[in-house]
Formats: sequence, C-alpha cells, structure tokens
Amino acid sequence: MSMTPSELKYASSHEWARLEEDGTVTIGITDHAQEALGDVVFVEVPGVGDRLAAGDEAGVVESVKAASDIYAPISGEVIAVNEALEDEPETVNSDPYNDGWFFRLQPDDTSELEKLLSAEDYANHCADE
Repeated sequence: MSMTPSELKYASSHEWARLEEDGTVTIGITDHAQEALGDVVFVEVPGVGDRLAAGDEAGVVESVKAASDIYAPISGEVIAVNEALEDEPETVNSDPYNDGWFFRLQPDDTSELEKLLSAEDYANHCADE
C-alpha cells in the first residue's frame, strides 16, 4: 500500500507538491510512482534558474524497468535542486517525500496548488489506473 501524506497536493502525473513556510514549493514523485518504477538508477532534474509552466517537462527518472518524465505541477522558477540524487538516486525509493525530493520552485501563483489533487483524490486516481 502506497503512502499518500495528506498535507501534500498531487498531480495526476504522479508528482507531489509541498508548500513550505517560506512560500516556496518542493516537488518530487509519489510513493505510488516510485513503487511502479522499481529501483531508481538515475534522476535528471531541471537547472536552477529554469522557468517552468504547470505541465512542463521538468526532468526524467530512470529505473531498472523504465524511464519516466517528470512534470512541473505548478508554474515558477527553479530555485534549488536535490543534488544528492545525482549520487544516490535510490533515495527516491527509500524516502520519496523527504530526502527524495527533486526540485524547489518559487511559484508564480500559489493558488495553482488548489488545482492539484488532494491525498484522497490522488489515492482514488491511483486505484482507478
């Protein structure tokens, strides 16, 4: 059974978004996504300073089974990336919601988060797949 923390917002493409206290938004892939991918062996994240619109391709995650694009769930400027994933991509498998985050955005408009799925809606989306 996948974990789906209730404080996060979710994209139907299996990214999560967490609004931080400083107004930035941290983004990663869900437990459901990492489970489906299997052992993650490579992560490509956007560059700091990149501007992303909601739905833009923001990177790639590769596993022993497949490669999958990562999308920006909201619009904004990339202000940080998780450089630890370069050497330890398996962190995505072991801790997808904390140490396995991918990148952080300075959002253009935090109200875009309201368009994403709640934990319950995301769990239902996964069950329907």
